Amino acid sequence: MKGIVEERAIELGEYIIENKATVRSTAKKFGISKSTVHMDVSERLKKVNPQLYTQVKAVLEVNKSQRHIRGGIATQLKYKNKR
Repeated sequence: MKGIVEERAIELGEYIIENKATVRSTAKKFGISKSTVHMDVSERLKKVNPQLYTQVKAVLEVNKSQRHIRGGIATQLKYKNKR
């Protein structure tokens, strides 16, 4: 069982890097919860593959810095469609 979790963490990390994906979109793609994705790429991946962890962390930091912009766009679209 332990090997499966580490493999999943690596697979999630590679997906995030290749697609510049968010935690939410990654969770949706793999059919698991956001908290599982976050736990895998932030804690498990750090122990299993530190180089991959560093790359994933960089992508997630960019996503985090853009979060307020994405939220604003979503809100704008929400109210634009109600008119």
